Amino acid sequence: MRRPETVPPRLSVAAGAFGVSASAVFIDLSGTSPGTATFFRCVLALPLLWPLAVRERRREGSPSRRRRGLAMVAGVLFAGDALLWTQAIYEVGAGLSTVLVNAQVVIVPLLAYLIDGERPGRVFLATVPVMAAGIVLTGGVFETGAAGSEPVWGTIHAVLAALCYSGFLFLLRRGGHDGRVVQSYRDVIVAAAVAGLGVGALWQGVTATPGWAAFGWLVATAVCGQVFGWLLVALGTPRVSSTAAATLLMLTPVGALALSAVALGERPTVLQLIGCALVLGGVYAVSSSAAREARVRRS
Repeated sequence: MRRPETVPPRLSVAAGAFGVSASAVFIDLSGTSPGTATFFRCVLALPLLWPLAVRERRREGSPSRRRRGLAMVAGVLFAGDALLWTQAIYEVGAGLSTVLVNAQVVIVPLLAYLIDGERPGRVFLATVPVMAAGIVLTGGVFETGAAGSEPVWGTIHAVLAALCYSGFLFLLRRGGHDGRVVQSYRDVIVAAAVAGLGVGALWQGVTATPGWAAFGWLVATAVCGQVFGWLLVALGTPRVSSTAAATLLMLTPVGALALSAVALGERPTVLQLIGCALVLGGVYAVSSSAAREARVRRS
């Protein structure tokens, strides 16, 4: 059996993205508060992550203090993303909130450019306005009767979550270059659990006993999203460009839209579907351009 870190990086990110796509549906079905969902999805993942981190430490050694510090900051950002995104799920729907939070496809490459000097391509810059328009339409900002109980607030929470998500992805990619990805990811989840508990207790509260049905959905979120999904993403993103990583992660909203339609009966409006098409079409253009540029560099 192949070790996770030997999986080709693009396949690792793509498979992880599909695993993460189920998280929104599971959280919606749990019906728990943002703090409860964030805390339990992290804590329940740790018993599975810890043995993998111990095995990696024996083989690779421990990460530096700087790497562990980056992981802790990334964990706080992940908690912010999870808290805001969970709220958006209840306001605009599981599928659409996942599309909106993936505004990261614009923000992550810009962070890489501003901090690391990793220049995005012309196609990426040209598609930014298109994807921005798609985000506005997806949120139902100009509609009455758009999908979701509070689509405007859901859009605001999802975009704020996207900012946290982008910072998390940027630090996750940065912290994985020393080969100690699993240990760093474990530290991310520990920090996210603590931050989720602290902030969640102040914002809508954290329920210690959410009930067996809700607990089951949170276990599914932890295993499918936190362990299988995000661990594969953490292993793959340091080995691909920031643009390629951000683009591959857009498979998450595609999966979430399909799953939410089947499992939750969510039916977006026509304008919301057009917005999704604009976002995903822009992503396809960026992905195709990045692939062409990579082929040119290799030739």
